[in-house]
Amino acid sequence: MGHCLREIALGVSMLVLTAVIAFAQATAELNGRVTDDSGAVLPGVTVTATQTDTAFTRTVVTDGNGTYSMPNLPTGPYRLEMSLQGFKSYVQTGIVLQVGATPTINAALSVGNVEETIAVEGAAPLVDVRSAGISEVVENERIVELPLQGRQVTDLIVLAGAAVQTGVASNRAMTGGVNISVAGGLNFGVAYTLDGAMHNDVNNNANLPMPFPDALQEFSVATSGLSAQNGMHAGASVNAVTKSGTNSLHGNAFEFVRDRRFNATDPFAAIDPKTGKRKDDGLLRNQFGGTAGGPIVRDKLFFFGGYQGTTVNQRPAANITYIPTAAMLAGDFTTFASAACQGRDVALRGGFVGNRIDPANFSKAALNMARRLPTTTDPCGQITYSLPNDSREGDGLGRIDYQRTANHSLFGRYMFKFAKKDPPY
Repeated sequence: MGHCLREIALGVSMLVLTAVIAFAQATAELNGRVTDDSGAVLPGVTVTATQTDTAFTRTVVTDGNGTYSMPNLPTGPYRLEMSLQGFKSYVQTGIVLQVGATPTINAALSVGNVEETIAVEGAAPLVDVRSAGISEVVENERIVELPLQGRQVTDLIVLAGAAVQTGVASNRAMTGGVNISVAGGLNFGVAYTLDGAMHNDVNNNANLPMPFPDALQEFSVATSGLSAQNGMHAGASVNAVTKSGTNSLHGNAFEFVRDRRFNATDPFAAIDPKTGKRKDDGLLRNQFGGTAGGPIVRDKLFFFGGYQGTTVNQRPAANITYIPTAAMLAGDFTTFASAACQGRDVALRGGFVGNRIDPANFSKAALNMARRLPTTTDPCGQITYSLPNDSREGDGLGRIDYQRTANHSLFGRYMFKFAKKDPPY
């Protein structure tokens, strides 16, 4: 009985996982029309698209109108082949399918032996004539090479035009959430998808944490003419894809450093009594990590994984506050209420006479706490102090891709992020 229950539970789990994985995919679509040299349509042409990095293959046959369509193709570089008995084969390389793209590739076959091949290399850029929207794809090269404050991928969304970041999500949101206004729309009106699945924080409609740059393959930003598939929000749609393994083993390692010695000193920082100079912020920020991907079973099973860690140690020394002076503790608030401290003369009330009060009226508990505060020589009670601002963050991602058959492919992805920051007090 127990064995039977385990089998049922495993079967249900696999069914649910497969259903979720099959739905949540960020893919592209390839379509077109095949004719002969005279322009007559050619039905029955075998059209094969092969992803050159993974050897993934999809084959279809043109219909009575000579048209073909290949939906749900994984993104990446492709080789397209067309063949029909009595005609020369047609081969086109240099095709790169990007996320959400639906390019049209038409071909004309010449009469001849099928063993003869017409090869097309370095073809004209692919044109999407099926989508009415306006979108732009940010490739991995730009994601990795463009300077980013803190390597925050969402900063690149504004490259699409008509997009302005209006702020970050509230403190109750997850780390990395941003508010972006597109074409004057609401600052929470952007729909995010990651590998085809919704990636919005349901609490505030901002984005959930995005993968770090080296783990992200590309993303597209659609700013108008949103399709029903991506039009969950009125402002724009961001469709991102994580990297996956290929038949070649590849990886990288990186580290970025910021140090107090390279920063200017805050002109309002406290003065170090030992050196007589203003204190620096003690900043030491390290951002490090790496990625690795490759084949587990060539042409079938692939892996990809990556991690980025960020450590920040900082002691800002320009924090300003006010504490009671010795005169205040003695009941004399004349200096504190003067124009020198308040910008204008102030008459204190509530028991004050001439801006003085009997110290016997002070709370004993408050006086006890005041004795534990630092001392100040400023007549207004101003002090400048340092405050720890340390934090630790980690971003990890793992992905497995499985090409079961030409018509069945699965992938699973696990991503995590943590952020730890101790309260200053």
